[in-house]
Amino acid sequence: MFPAIAKFIGGKVLTAVLVVTSALIVIWYYRLPLEDREALWLTARHVLVWIGFVLVLPWATFFVPIRVVRAESNLASALMLVGYLVVDIAFALYLAGGTVGGTFQAAILILGFLCAALYNFLACEFVADRAEDASP
Repeated sequence: MFPAIAKFIGGKVLTAVLVVTSALIVIWYYRLPLEDREALWLTARHVLVWIGFVLVLPWATFFVPIRVVRAESNLASALMLVGYLVVDIAFALYLAGGTVGGTFQAAILILGFLCAALYNFLACEFVADRAEDASP
């Protein structure tokens, strides 16, 4: 009985917190000056474009991991992953206008670069495994 009551009350509290938070975000956005709203949407658009770029890059260059696997060299694999990361970083800085804001923005960029590096590793490993399975 106690877990059911706790689940019910927890659900109500969580709903209340989400409603109040959503209302505060809507009020905050409504009170933003027009220039800040435009900057916010431009940043969101650039982030989405960069994420799409990061997601597509290893798949668009599927032949690179296949050649690197055939070379059977850890150095070649590392250079390929570093190359992908450099391209991701260069595109992110291009979208950001070549500048990084404060410390918070730099931390978010670094976190994004780490996620991109991990994704590139996983995608290239998947492509390489599929190529090895398909080869005679």
